[in-house]
Amino acid sequence: MKRSLVTILIALMATSAFAVDNATRRDKTVKGAAIGGVAGAVLGSVLGNNRGSGNAKRGAAIGGAVGVTAGAIIGAMMDKQERELRQIEGVDVTRVDNDELKVTVRNEVLFGFDSAGLRRASRDSLQEMAEVFERYPDTTIVVEGHTDSTGAAAYNNRLSQRRASTVENYLQDLGVRGSRIEAVGNGESQPRASNGTTSGRQRNRRVEIHVRAQAA
Repeated sequence: MKRSLVTILIALMATSAFAVDNATRRDKTVKGAAIGGVAGAVLGSVLGNNRGSGNAKRGAAIGGAVGVTAGAIIGAMMDKQERELRQIEGVDVTRVDNDELKVTVRNEVLFGFDSAGLRRASRDSLQEMAEVFERYPDTTIVVEGHTDSTGAAAYNNRLSQRRASTVENYLQDLGVRGSRIEAVGNGESQPRASNGTTSGRQRNRRVEIHVRAQAA
């Protein structure tokens, strides 16, 4: 019985997320509040039923209110962080979801050719990012290194990992707590453009920083 309730809860959360996304694609705070409200209401109802049938409606109301509040807070926090990161020169910021941002920096901005050592100029951008990350401590940060397909795949994997680790270590040096950060090297495995052109290879050589709100 408990397993079936969990399955229903997951399905309802997924359906509500899809519906709200279509209706409020441009308003991430509202989306977060709505999804949080639906999820909280369903969870509250389930918990209420487990304690007695008379408590189901009350549990749904309380859970919904808590979910709306939590979703709105997360959405507003990520809205502010997104605006601040967009002010940094040389980076592209994409809102992946209500609770996730993707910050993309071209490798040419951060590193010299075939190097994992940070360029002097790139440190200013990372300093600005670290200051933003420090203002929003309730997030996790995944630094992903990517390369084009030039050279051996094994070498590209190692180079992308070294570059991601360099960014991770520098953010820590700037005061971002190490337990919040993870470095991942993806090599050439996740191109976002064709490796058959110069411009495509340039787009594929990049570092992506995924900023996610921590689960409560």
